[in-house]
Amino acid sequence: MAAVGILGGTFNPPHIGHLLCAQEALDRLGLDRVVLMPVHTPPHKLAEADPGPAERVALCRAAVAGDRRFAVSTREVDRPGPSYTAATLRDIHAEAPHDELTFIVGGDMALSLPTWREPAEVLRLARLAVAERSGATREDIRERLAPLGGEDRVAFFDLPRIDVSSTDVRRRVADGRPIRWLVPDPVADRIAARGLYRTEVPAP
Repeated sequence: MAAVGILGGTFNPPHIGHLLCAQEALDRLGLDRVVLMPVHTPPHKLAEADPGPAERVALCRAAVAGDRRFAVSTREVDRPGPSYTAATLRDIHAEAPHDELTFIVGGDMALSLPTWREPAEVLRLARLAVAERSGATREDIRERLAPLGGEDRVAFFDLPRIDVSSTDVRRRVADGRPIRWLVPDPVADRIAARGLYRTEVPAP
């Protein structure tokens, strides 16, 4: 049996904020490992300047290479179309029924959980680990999730504020600006070698 954290996302590209979130969850929640799980098609938003799921997987692998605490899963990438967390967790649970699953999200995503497909099933299959930053409070999140009956399935951990996003990284690449220290060096090297994100990124 293993305590496995799952950090899903578009990872377009993965940056130090993603890795810090994975590290803090692992450290604070006693996880054995954290798995980065890129989606094939985000169900709630368009992936801008997307180099494709296979390339995003390669970027994630570059980001965690050499660190045994982290792994990358192609489970959602291998399943075309929008990715739904409940279906993914069911598949993982069927294959490894004795593992304890923890699904890692930010506070804004935790607040939106009731709008997801089968939110109660998500909480049944995995503990929800919420990265605390400025914004959503524990009380707000608990109140929002209470109707799902999973209050005891929610854990919180502190996440230092790092003001970096994948959109910012893509925009800097398109503008010819450096991205070192914002992404792991192997990610920056692959972005440069493959010529990724050189087209203009729209302003938010």
